[in-house]
Amino acid sequence: MLFRPGRPHLAWLLAAVLALPTTPADAQTISNPDLFGKTLEAARQALGYYGVYDNPDELRRMNRIGYEVAQQGRFVDYPFSFYLVDMPVPNAFALPGGQVFITRGMLDLGLDDDMLAGLLGHEIAHVVYAHGLKLQKRAQLLNIVSQVLTVGVLVAANESSRRAPPGTIYGDPRYDSGGSGGDRVMGTVAAGVVVSELLLRSYSREFEDQADDEGQRMAAAAGYDPDGTRKLMALMEVRLPQTQEYGYWQTHPFFEDRVRSASVREELLKIQEPQSADAFRQRTQTALLGHLEHRNHGKSLEPEQLDILKFSAVNAWPSGPESADIRLEFLHRLRDKVLDKPELARDFGELIAEYGKEMDEVLIVEPDAPLLPKLEQEQTDFRAQRDKIYPQAVEVYRDGIFETGFLETFVSNYPVAPELPEVALSLGEAYSRLQRPADAVEQYLKAKNVAPDSDAGKRAAAGLRVLASRLDRLDALQHMIEQEDDPELRELASARIEVVAGSFKELTNGAEFLKAYPNAEHAPKVAERLNRLAENLYGEVILYQTDGDHAKALDGITRILTQAPLSPAADRLRERAVLDS
Repeated sequence: MLFRPGRPHLAWLLAAVLALPTTPADAQTISNPDLFGKTLEAARQALGYYGVYDNPDELRRMNRIGYEVAQQGRFVDYPFSFYLVDMPVPNAFALPGGQVFITRGMLDLGLDDDMLAGLLGHEIAHVVYAHGLKLQKRAQLLNIVSQVLTVGVLVAANESSRRAPPGTIYGDPRYDSGGSGGDRVMGTVAAGVVVSELLLRSYSREFEDQADDEGQRMAAAAGYDPDGTRKLMALMEVRLPQTQEYGYWQTHPFFEDRVRSASVREELLKIQEPQSADAFRQRTQTALLGHLEHRNHGKSLEPEQLDILKFSAVNAWPSGPESADIRLEFLHRLRDKVLDKPELARDFGELIAEYGKEMDEVLIVEPDAPLLPKLEQEQTDFRAQRDKIYPQAVEVYRDGIFETGFLETFVSNYPVAPELPEVALSLGEAYSRLQRPADAVEQYLKAKNVAPDSDAGKRAAAGLRVLASRLDRLDALQHMIEQEDDPELRELASARIEVVAGSFKELTNGAEFLKAYPNAEHAPKVAERLNRLAENLYGEVILYQTDGDHAKALDGITRILTQAPLSPAADRLRERAVLDS
């Protein structure tokens, strides 16, 4: 329905209030496995393209509030899953299969529980009312994603499978598991063109009003103050520029009217007694796990899709034997990966840290879980194996014949060893030689901060000052600026970043800086320069396409979409691709 500014449809609102549910809704099923499979693939590519925001506390809060709100919708077609996306721009979006995403930038606004409930309610309502399936363009894009096609950009590549980079134990979807030559598409292009269009396009005013109405109602029914919706919009109205590309203003427009309508609706909504969502979450987990064996056209789900389902199942209900089995499965994958290497190449530090994170999470959700003693014992065994090879590692380092990988493993395995300052300095020097200045700065700082008066610490401090005066990596310079205990280093880095922010030449430089430091003093200047570089590259892409040099054109498209996804150039690439489809 369409609400006029400041005059909501009172009859519908009163009916909605009277119809507030008094018992939890049934858990979701999967009514259309084919559609769910398509949205699962879209979720995989979205998480791979934007990255997962690793914040266990916020993820736990989002799942708690999300399921409390979702059960009020009495929606049974698909199970809801909630994800945090490592995207600095404040935004939120949902897929019709029940996958709901909140960006890091949105959480950085400081949303309280009532505001988050209103936001999640809005996205859940888009799923409940199947808004994503009622727009022809979104339905078309969902089909493109599910077929792993990108608007005529097929890559006849004979690539072998790429190994996942180190990351969360639940797997890192930011890699492609390979495939059969021309039947596979460059993953970054597929995600950049199609997923961005699928997720980051605004709905009609009618759909936005409907999602606002139902979302605010569900939040109140779950026990949250419906004024949270108004506060959320008022906060964004103050904090966000309305012209921001792909921010909440663009994907959820009509803000002035929506703020007024939210104020009127909250007067008609009564906060209900909170209801436990535990049973709802357990049944949701059952629905998600039940899809693990689903076969689509005779083929099993992709390994990355299976991992996302398992990850979602643990978040839906983090207690109990099913979640324990999944946690143990992923930890043992990492364990086997580490133990398959030669002794001195085994990164026990990463392994012990991941076990620690998982144990901390289990302690919060299920303090008496039978899984905890098993994890504690395995972690103890890893420490013993690590300590056993320590003398040999020191001997290898003293001999002076080693590779960078050995230094990395030593620093990870022995963070409090007396040799750490020397090893960190050596690793910093190795990174400098390998043209990895950001990593070099991190290791120099480690050597300097651990033992500032040692020979290694003094040499690291000197190395930092040399780097600061000639470094071009923006993120590394910003890291130096944040060293409050070293005014000289801060001054050198500040002077250098002032120059580089407006003159850097590589998209990656600006992209990495904005991802790590979106609110830094020089972020606007860096973003402006990044957009200009992307615009120049866009012109080159057009020329390459005109000349028939598709390989160079594809490379340029990939760089723009992955390194400057919020630029006007990326926007035009996506729009052209969708129109051409």
